[in-house]
Amino acid sequence: MKMKSRFFNSGKVIVLAAFAVLSCVSFISCGKSNKTIIRMQHLEEGVSNPTTIEELKDAISKYDERVRDIQIAQGQIGIWYKILAARYIEKEMYGEALKALEKALEYYPDNQNLYYYVGLCAGYMAHKSMDFEAEGRTEKRMNYLKLSEEAYRRAVTIEPRYVRALFGLGVLYVFELNQPENAVPYLEKLLTIDTKHIDAMFVLARAYYENFDFDKAVDLYDKIISITKSPERKAEAEANKKQVLGAAYEG
Repeated sequence: MKMKSRFFNSGKVIVLAAFAVLSCVSFISCGKSNKTIIRMQHLEEGVSNPTTIEELKDAISKYDERVRDIQIAQGQIGIWYKILAARYIEKEMYGEALKALEKALEYYPDNQNLYYYVGLCAGYMAHKSMDFEAEGRTEKRMNYLKLSEEAYRRAVTIEPRYVRALFGLGVLYVFELNQPENAVPYLEKLLTIDTKHIDAMFVLARAYYENFDFDKAVDLYDKIISITKSPERKAEAEANKKQVLGAAYEG
C-alpha cells in the first residue's frame, strides 16, 4: 500500500505526460505524419509559428516542460517494469520476468541489477527447458545459458565489484557450462571483496579441483573449516578435502 501511494503521489504531471506519450504512439501507429503530430502539439501547448523573441522564448519554455514531463513518465514506466519483474520472480515465473526485464532495460540500459536478474532468470529457464520431442536437442537450454552468461558479464562490466554477478558467473561456469577455468578469476576477485563468502569458496575450490589444482583446493577447504560456524558446512568441506586428497594421491 505504501508503494502504491508513492506512485500515485507523483502527481498529475506524470499522468498527463503518460497520456501525451500514448497519444503520440497512437498517431504514429495509425500512419499519421510528423506534421500531424506537430500540429497536435501546437494545439495542446497553444504555440504556433512563434516569430518574436518573446514568442520564441515562450515556445521553448513550453516544449522544454513537455519533454521533462515525458521523461518523468518514461522513467516511471521503467520502474513499473522493474517491479513487475520482481513480482514474477517471487512467483517463480521466470519467463515472464525475462520479458518484463527486457522492457525495463529499454528505459535503464546501464542498470547492473537488471542484468543480474536477467542472468538469474535465464539460468532458471535453462533448467526448465526440456526436450519434449525427445530428439536430443539442447539448443534452447544452451541459448538460455548463453543469455545468462552475457547478462552476468554485462552486470560486472557496469559494476566490477558486483558480488552477486561475480558469484553467478562462477556457478554458471563450474556447474552449467563445464568451464571451471573461466570461473576462477571471477571467484578470486569476489573473495577479495567479500573475504568470508563461504559459498564462493566452495565453488572456487570445486573449480580448482576440476582444473587439477589440488593444493589450492585443499587450502581453500582448510580455510572454510577454520572460519565456518556451521557444522554442516564444516563437514561438507572436510568430506570434499578428503576427496581432493584422494584424487591428488591417485594422480
